[in-house]
Amino acid sequence: MIKKGLRVLLTALFCSLLWVIPVTAGPTGNHYTNGGEGIKAASVPGPGFYYRLYNFFYDTDDLKGVNGESVPANLDVFVYAQAHRLIWVTPIKILGGDWLMDVVVPVVYTDFEAGNGSTRVLDDHFALGDVFIEPLAISWHGDRWDAAIGLMAVAPVGEYDPNRPAMPGKGYWSGIFTAGGTFFPDKARTWSISYLGRYEIHGNVRNRDLQLGDDYHFEWGIGKALPPEKGIGPLRAFEVGVVGYAQFQINDDSGDDVTWDKNVHDRVYAVGPEVRFVIPQWKTLVELRTNFEFEAKDRTEGIMGNLTITKAF
Repeated sequence: MIKKGLRVLLTALFCSLLWVIPVTAGPTGNHYTNGGEGIKAASVPGPGFYYRLYNFFYDTDDLKGVNGESVPANLDVFVYAQAHRLIWVTPIKILGGDWLMDVVVPVVYTDFEAGNGSTRVLDDHFALGDVFIEPLAISWHGDRWDAAIGLMAVAPVGEYDPNRPAMPGKGYWSGIFTAGGTFFPDKARTWSISYLGRYEIHGNVRNRDLQLGDDYHFEWGIGKALPPEKGIGPLRAFEVGVVGYAQFQINDDSGDDVTWDKNVHDRVYAVGPEVRFVIPQWKTLVELRTNFEFEAKDRTEGIMGNLTITKAF
């Protein structure tokens, strides 16, 4: 039996995102979308204005139980999330690093099917998700390393209906602390190893006595930059590598509306390839990555694709 039951899965499976869209079984807490970053995940550009467009594609038909076993839910879910992120890296220094701020506005389409016969639930919807606001982040740059930290709030402004699994809003506030770094093993900085962690704390669910447990996410990447002159037409500065992510529920859900086994915490791992390149005349970076999930517990297990485009101004 899955911790929160198929009934809860049908009413709360897909809700909003950070920089973008969490895809989970049952009302797991994470607002942040795993797989949003990859190669050089903790490297931030210098002062300036940037627009970052995330396109997430998540597909799954596999629901995992409390021991990682497949649950026969006859599940078929596809989610497309597009997150619009505006970033201002200011010229102001804090603790020797660049102060930056950003906001993320996601829109989400979910096509959801689960169950059998008269109990089968069909739902699809496209709407605004919960909005991410990061007023304080700092990035540092060394000869062979980059580092970043940040504080973010997630405002529950997205459409929320606990009886519709395709609605993108979660119905509660979240706070997120971010910290990570990128290390360049060689002086030419052609190799990179990155790690970016996020700790997520959640408020009470709207109109319920329920607070979901904290979540910890981390994303990692190992990349190799090809010589800048080795390009295809206008494309330059190719990088290829391996990326991945993991997400764990840290502590128990709480409140009088908890009717499931609080000792069961959801988790998931993922790994996959990434390629990225620059279009210099457009001041644009393009990233393509795919993460294949495995060892999931008490949630879905699927494939997360991502196309991210960053434009400098």
